[in-house]
Amino acid sequence: MTRIWIGALAAVFSALTWGGGASHAVKPGALAEIAGKVSEWPVPTHKAARDPAPAPDGSIFVAVMHADRIARFDPASASFKEWDLPQGTRPHGVVVDGEGIVWYTGNGNGTIGRLDPASGKLRQFPAPSGGDPHSLVIDAKGAIWFTVQGGGRVGRLDRASGKITEYRAPGNPYGIDIDRQGNPWFCRIGADKLGRIDAATGKLSEIETGRGSRPRRIAVAPDGMLWVTAYGNGRLLKVDPLQQRVLREYAMPAGSSGGPYAVAVDGAGRVWANEIDTDTVIVFDPVAESFRIIPLPSRGVGIRNAAIDANGRYWYMGTHNGRLGMIE
Repeated sequence: MTRIWIGALAAVFSALTWGGGASHAVKPGALAEIAGKVSEWPVPTHKAARDPAPAPDGSIFVAVMHADRIARFDPASASFKEWDLPQGTRPHGVVVDGEGIVWYTGNGNGTIGRLDPASGKLRQFPAPSGGDPHSLVIDAKGAIWFTVQGGGRVGRLDRASGKITEYRAPGNPYGIDIDRQGNPWFCRIGADKLGRIDAATGKLSEIETGRGSRPRRIAVAPDGMLWVTAYGNGRLLKVDPLQQRVLREYAMPAGSSGGPYAVAVDGAGRVWANEIDTDTVIVFDPVAESFRIIPLPSRGVGIRNAAIDANGRYWYMGTHNGRLGMIE
């Protein structure tokens, strides 16, 4: 009972004190102790399910890309519910806003989608230039920011008006997050760079991440630092968004060929990352500068994105094996 109470208190404290540009309606909490316990559940439709997103009610939503569906998992009952999307949507990224509305990228039809789980009502917002919307986040003002990987753009959707503004961003923009000043940062995996858009002016700036680094995903920490997985050379990067430079690089446990992919930061500032060519999740302590390896019970998992819920639990989706997992 004591451990549960401490974990809940940590989650509340994190939610109250985590400033910044948002990026998720549910603020990541912090477990008082990471036991390393792993639970997994098979998604009913196993067709490239990916990108878990916590909702305010504690449920977890995922995109089922190759089945044109959104799925919801209820941890209390360990049950799933699915919604069909228009054929060819190929949903990719998912985020849930403060009202419980699900937003997703239509990677196949060039749209940003809106799903009201209560009514099942769908709405689609076509990106002006079409393309392949990839990952998305919500800023503190409620706007949706998203990357368009092949199209080389970053977009901003005003939820009230439905208007989408696009910014040219070459280099295959991939993962995206919002810094504490409200500016979106994104990985330019094809250019070995990070991009930044000044949310007030729309001006694009960039920083180098090193030749062959291929930055994949990015996450903001409670202290404002940015953490980036360098898929190409097996490193974890710490970036100062104010100085706009890489402060430190850490070699991941599996080495240069491990393929660092998903990254998330909990309310205590611990960095959770995976190496897609291993069936493990790594927890990095920035203070001790040490890695902890948590083995997963499944093989051939294929984690492409992950998230931390309000209680500090780590949620991942095995795109390769169709199992939704949780570490506590």
